[in-house]
Amino acid sequence: MELTGLVTPAFWAGFIAFVLAMLALDLFVLGGGKSHKVSAREALGWTGVWVSLSLSFCALLWWWLDGVAGREVADTKALEFLTGYLIELSLSVDNIFVFIMIFTFFAVPAEYQRRVLIYGVLGAIVLRAVMILGGALLVAKFHWILYVFGLFLVITGFKMLIFADKEADLAANPVLKWMRGHLRITHEYHQERFTVMKDGVRWFTPLFLVLMLIETSDVIFAVDSIPAIFSVTTDPFIVFTSNIFAIMGLRSLYFLMADLNGRFHLLKYGLALVLVFVGTKMLIADFYKVPIGLALGLVALIITTSVVASLWATRKRIAEPESNL
Repeated sequence: MELTGLVTPAFWAGFIAFVLAMLALDLFVLGGGKSHKVSAREALGWTGVWVSLSLSFCALLWWWLDGVAGREVADTKALEFLTGYLIELSLSVDNIFVFIMIFTFFAVPAEYQRRVLIYGVLGAIVLRAVMILGGALLVAKFHWILYVFGLFLVITGFKMLIFADKEADLAANPVLKWMRGHLRITHEYHQERFTVMKDGVRWFTPLFLVLMLIETSDVIFAVDSIPAIFSVTTDPFIVFTSNIFAIMGLRSLYFLMADLNGRFHLLKYGLALVLVFVGTKMLIADFYKVPIGLALGLVALIITTSVVASLWATRKRIAEPESNL
């Protein structure tokens, strides 16, 4: 059962208004628009806020559906949301690795990174909404498109396994090369500005290049993550809400992981296995439907195992400096 008949336009409007209100709170009230370095404590706090809000939304969705559609529907949709949220949040970690690479390449001061990511989140929300709408329309009209999605995810997952340790050459990025060849770009940062005027001429700052590369990277990762969520459910409301909650928590998760980037090198293999799993799940759906609870458990197991293995493999990297004291 899909929620199309139950979720009215007011539900959609209310959820979008909530997202915009949270972004405005961060940007204008809590200092998101002011340059400052985000501490690990602040990042941990906001990560906890977004995870709590996501789980609270899931609980409210279950409670509402239990009253209007029955316990079975409520249980199914709540599990679909949780599974979709975990998959999207897991895959968004790959975005974080790319963000770290971009910020490092451009030597972006820590106090300027937050504003870039706020605009990045805004762009990602619009992009995901358009792609989810398009994907839902395609799936509704052409069921066989799910097999295309599944095959694409399996191939992408195996490519990630093969090239997980390969370093990307950001200098050769075609988007960056085009911008450097067609735009007037300053050599230095001008605080958090994306453009400045010099002698009556508009110039772009390096921060603008960073923002464009982050937006471009989200387009690329959305091509993976949107098909992945359709392996769990084709319900547009569940797909959209689980995606948006994962994106909203992405920025705080970035600041939480940035200082520990080197300790999660095995996580990319876990993400690749998640893609292979969800792609396979889509390909065999007509022969065997993997229970949502089992899918949630397997994805959680893959991610947890890769995180624990990463921390275990790099434990000496933390212990060595201490032994020299």
